[in-house]
Formats: sequence, C-alpha cells, structure tokens
Amino acid sequence: MQNALLIGLSRQMTLERQMDVIANNVANVNTNGFKADHSLFEEYLRSNAHEDNFVGSDRRVSYVQDRGTYRDVGQGPMEATNNPLDMAISGNAFFAVQANGAEHYTRDGKFALSSTGQLMTSDGNLVLGTAGPIVFQPTDHDINVAPDGTVTVLEGTAKIDTIRGKIKMVTFDDPTKLTKLGANLYDAGSATQQPDAKSTLQQGYVEKSNVNSVGEMSRMVEVMRSYTAIANLLQQQSDLHKSAIEKLADVPA
Repeated sequence: MQNALLIGLSRQMTLERQMDVIANNVANVNTNGFKADHSLFEEYLRSNAHEDNFVGSDRRVSYVQDRGTYRDVGQGPMEATNNPLDMAISGNAFFAVQANGAEHYTRDGKFALSSTGQLMTSDGNLVLGTAGPIVFQPTDHDINVAPDGTVTVLEGTAKIDTIRGKIKMVTFDDPTKLTKLGANLYDAGSATQQPDAKSTLQQGYVEKSNVNSVGEMSRMVEVMRSYTAIANLLQQQSDLHKSAIEKLADVPA
C-alpha cells in the first residue's frame, strides 16, 4: 500500500476516536459534575524500508498516532437548586461515596435521603462522612451544611444545633489519574489520596458539567470536515494510481 494511503488511514483512525471522545462530552453536557475529556495526538516516524543494504537511508514516513486522552478537571459552573441536601464543591476535592461495597468518588452533589434517613446520591450510593455515612432522624429539620462540610440539624422542638456528621471531601495528588467507572463515579486508580483543607461546600447548589457545548460542537464539525477532506484525498490517490495502471496497459508492444 502506498505511503499516502497509510498516512491518510492513520489520520482517519485517530479522527474516529476523537469523534467518540467529543460525542461523549456532548452527551454529558447536562451531567452534574462531569469532567470533559480531550484527545492527544503525536507524530510517529517510521522508515518505509527495513533492510540495511540500501545505499541511502529512506526518508521516514510521518504517521498520526493517537496517544490517549486527558481530563479537564476545571471547575464547572454552579447552579442554585434551593434544595438543602444539594451540595457543590468549590475547589479540587471530591465527595466520597460507598458504591458496590467500596469507596469511590464523585463531583455530583445532587443528594437525597434514603428510606432509612441516610444521605445518598441520585443513584442510591451512600454519601460518606468522616466517620461513616451521614444519617438523619425522622424529627430532624432545618438542615444546615457549613462550608467545611459539617452537617447540623434542629431535632424536634430543640433550638440547639445537633451535629449529624461531616461530609468527607478528599483530594488527590494528580486528579487526572482517577479512573472513570461510569455513572459519574471515579476510582482512585494510581492517584494518591490526600486530606483536603482548601475546598469548601456550597449548600443548595450543584456543580454542572464543565463541558463547553459550543466549543465541542465546533470541534465535532472540524473533525467531520477533516475526515471528509482526507477521504477525498485518498480517493484522488486511488484514482491516480488506477489511471497510471490503465495508461501503462495501453503502451504499444
């Protein structure tokens, strides 16, 4: 196969994977706490010839290589919900939740109460405090969450705040190493967990996705145009090759 066709095919393959990443970002533009992914590319040089008996060295062919993706961990916009159980983190921390018998992490602060009074996520995972799950009593009212995560309530007719726990917030040495599990959850992976002392909570708010919908749609159009342009170029190369073979066949004996 000609080098031009190989180079074009390598670019089309990376564009296809880039489109998958963009499509996933667009699909999660309204997912609370979602962090956008972006593609990384690099040049891959390889010689067309592999023997060592050539007089001159072949010029190396430049392919496009899909190196991987990186995660944008930037803060998403805050949206007021006026729900006292909703919380948004201002900073780099993550909520710790109990899911499938293990501790995982999320930025989605859309919380509710279970039938037993435990604070949980919209998917039913228990929200962890520094001393275990946060549990409310049936007579609790006027729930208040301090910026440091301390949860207090008024119990029954009492006029003195009662502490129900403190929301566990954790940070990581490198948040980009967190592994996505789906359902807006992350696993620590190879990232090292650290205690958080800078992030704060905003009660009655949720953090929205940090996906720039206009930018992602523009990028999607750009990828589609690039894919089409390369397809046309490959077709022209194929037609040129076909035309050359036909003309060679017409040479008189």
